[in-house]
Amino acid sequence: MSQESAEPGDDAFRQAEKGKPARADAQRNLGALLDAALAVFAASGVDAPVREIAAKAGVGVGTLYRHFPQRADLVGAVFRREVDACADAAPALAAEYAPGEALARWMQRYAAFIATKRGLAGALHSGDPSYSCLPDYFQARLVPALRQLLDAAIAAGEIRADVEADELLNAAARLGMQAREDRPGHAERMVALLVDGLRYGAASAIPRP
Repeated sequence: MSQESAEPGDDAFRQAEKGKPARADAQRNLGALLDAALAVFAASGVDAPVREIAAKAGVGVGTLYRHFPQRADLVGAVFRREVDACADAAPALAAEYAPGEALARWMQRYAAFIATKRGLAGALHSGDPSYSCLPDYFQARLVPALRQLLDAAIAAGEIRADVEADELLNAAARLGMQAREDRPGHAERMVALLVDGLRYGAASAIPRP
């Protein structure tokens, strides 16, 4: 795929890539690119034309290529940003709500993340080596985030103790991926029922060491 000539904002994009301070407009453009890519991937899959993503973001195709030379770079950036946002929500919720409520709210946040990841699923499970590191990134960020919420809820006597973070992530992911598109809110309801089940036996739970 051909690349276009330099456009306004390209220098700031290169500075951001090197860890240097970027102008506010370049930072907004980067966020717009990732938002646009997420929306387009969810609607049309990761093979959607990059011109559609650039147009939706309000930037030129040359700017997109200079920041993401390969399509896999853009897919990976979108995925990592969504994972980070989900992981970072855990301590924020823990600071605002009681342990059981924080856990329930984070699980709903995770279900929403799974729903937005549908457009990326084909690439992530394609066997393409360009995406081989993303499952490990998913585990490294989300398992500890959920484990902290679980441990706090167990210690508070609000949920049972015999549940592991990776098991719960996998169960909720399956519910989210299998949710029917013609039933809005179905995935959220299924995840809420899953979390409700964790409360069974909570009174006799022995906190993990």
